[in-house]
Amino acid sequence: MKKNYQDTLFNSDINPDKNIELNVKTTNVNILLNRVRLDKKKVLKKRIIFSTILIFSVSSLAIFFIA
Repeated sequence: MKKNYQDTLFNSDINPDKNIELNVKTTNVNILLNRVRLDKKKVLKKRIIFSTILIFSVSSLAIFFIA
């Protein structure tokens, strides 16, 4: 049997707003968590690069002044 469009439209068992709201919240949380992970990775890479450049610069200056 095919369901009539009006039967599904006025069916009180179906609550599309609740389902959509839950899906959107879950998606938003996942997107935010992924963004936080990516931001942490970017910050870590920047710190490693900055530390490497700083150590190289200080080492170069020390070698220059000693020699």
